Amino acid sequence: MIKSINPYNQEIVYEVAEFDRKDIENAIDKADAQYAIWKEIPFSERSVLMQAAGQELRKNSREYAEVITLEMGKPITQALAEVEKCAALCDYYAENASKMLADKIIETEVHKSYVSYEPIGIVLAIMPWNYPFWQVMRFAVPALMAGNVAVLKHASNVMKSAMSIEKIFDRAGFPVGCFTNLPIGSKMVEEVIKHPKIKAVTLTGSEAAGRAVAAVAGNEIKKTVLELGGSNALVVFADCNLQKTVKTCVQARFQNAGQSCIAGKRLLVESSIAEEFTKAFIEEVGKLRAGDPLSEETTIGTMARVDLAEELEKQLQDALDKGGEVLLGGKRNKAYFEPTVIGNVTTDMSIFKEEVFGPLIGITTFMDEKEAIALSNNSPFGLGVTIFTEDFEKAFRLVPKFNEGAVFVNELVKSDQRLPFGGTKNSGYGRELSQDGIQEFVNKKTVYINKY
Repeated sequence: MIKSINPYNQEIVYEVAEFDRKDIENAIDKADAQYAIWKEIPFSERSVLMQAAGQELRKNSREYAEVITLEMGKPITQALAEVEKCAALCDYYAENASKMLADKIIETEVHKSYVSYEPIGIVLAIMPWNYPFWQVMRFAVPALMAGNVAVLKHASNVMKSAMSIEKIFDRAGFPVGCFTNLPIGSKMVEEVIKHPKIKAVTLTGSEAAGRAVAAVAGNEIKKTVLELGGSNALVVFADCNLQKTVKTCVQARFQNAGQSCIAGKRLLVESSIAEEFTKAFIEEVGKLRAGDPLSEETTIGTMARVDLAEELEKQLQDALDKGGEVLLGGKRNKAYFEPTVIGNVTTDMSIFKEEVFGPLIGITTFMDEKEAIALSNNSPFGLGVTIFTEDFEKAFRLVPKFNEGAVFVNELVKSDQRLPFGGTKNSGYGRELSQDGIQEFVNKKTVYINKY
């Protein structure tokens, strides 16, 4: 059995029997049979079904949000926001997919030449627990609208979320086989990737998981999209709006208990305002309220598992051993980790060099633009960066200097269905969302018609 455990009270939320090889084979066969039908369904019909999926998410938003909260500890208000974001995604692709995948006419010397965008088949998604609905829907919605079918291997601690997503598509009227949840552990993933009916793989997860999946898929010559870790810098210049910047930085670091690939994880502050900023930042972090994640009053939840909190504790200790100073927090109780701020952070500390996946952030100071850029780029990751300044000419000038998949100015890095999402360096490759995302898993077919 695969079990999901409530990190707040350690009670079992859900358990499901793990698929064996025969179950997996049957599920993939059904998905493949459905693909032969689904790829011929016109966009107009796919759109109606996807709109229905959005309506289902909104109609039963509380039901789905409580599943998220119970399985991974996210405060219920944030879980409700995640469900609504999924519904908006359904609306967006229901409205725009046909235009995004319309034939692209290219003028040449012959009668007609164009590029068509055709589905490729079954796409396997390997998804994480931190946004258990959004990460899956971010992949599945455009994939289905493109005419592909989806097979999901979700994180083992959010299997009720996986089952619920399958229920959403079922309730919306999607044919059986369009979206299939595989309740399997990590040990079965390689076999599924190698299955001849699986045509591509997308993974959101750790750098180690990305390397393993890419190696197997590459050996099979199958397309992959990898959205991996991040260590986004929050670069605070002296000419920022201090009050608004503080609030944005707190949200960027501590929403979802800091368990997000695109969370702000390294706070870089110009020396001339470091003391003033740090004081205001600590005061704002102190306003976060812990408690039962199902309570509307809770603004900071537990971490998703005890072992994750223990790993964060090790990173904190490394910082303290190397001269870091606890300015706020620093204590753990099972899966709950206090919102923690560390001062005197240097580049040799693990909380600067590695991804920090929890409610802890370190403050590093810089003297000028050149040092700020060097510190921000001093990372194996390249998912995103936020710079805070009221000087927009400076902002435009600095954007090209950051080695990132995204640069946000005076706003936390976030995904938006209208914009491509993805990273550079060890943060992965490929793009999700927008037109770029829906075109990742299609055959871009060149058509060249001469007229004698």
